[in-house]
Amino acid sequence: MIGDPILVNGILKIKTMNISGDSVIVNKSAEEMYHFFSNVGNFEKLMPDDIQKFEVDGDSFLFALKGMPEIRLVLKEKNEFSNVTLGAASSKLDFQLGADIEEIDEHSCEVQLDFDGKFNMMMAMMVKKPLTSFIEVLTDNIKRL
Repeated sequence: MIGDPILVNGILKIKTMNISGDSVIVNKSAEEMYHFFSNVGNFEKLMPDDIQKFEVDGDSFLFALKGMPEIRLVLKEKNEFSNVTLGAASSKLDFQLGADIEEIDEHSCEVQLDFDGKFNMMMAMMVKKPLTSFIEVLTDNIKRL
């Protein structure tokens, strides 16, 4: 869903663009998934097959997919056993990717990825489809953990 456009300093902006992945059940505890997402190096296991680059640097990682620019994500927030949120390292891109974790029982949990970004109209139109596909791939790969 793309939010209502707003005018900021003469530039048309989007309030928010939200893409939520499907909720998936994982046969791991909420604690295990929390620790999985808290270790940013583990995101390499979730990346699409066409990944060209993946480099970890502390609490951040840089990745590039074929035909796309490099993106660095930084660990922004952790709420024990329920959420891990990454954000764009560049001020040019304003977005966050959250992994929401909900315990089902001691051996399984439900995970949902949630992307929130602020883009101008042109950028939003260009990135919506590839971002939706990217979230779908990450979600499919979470199912396989």
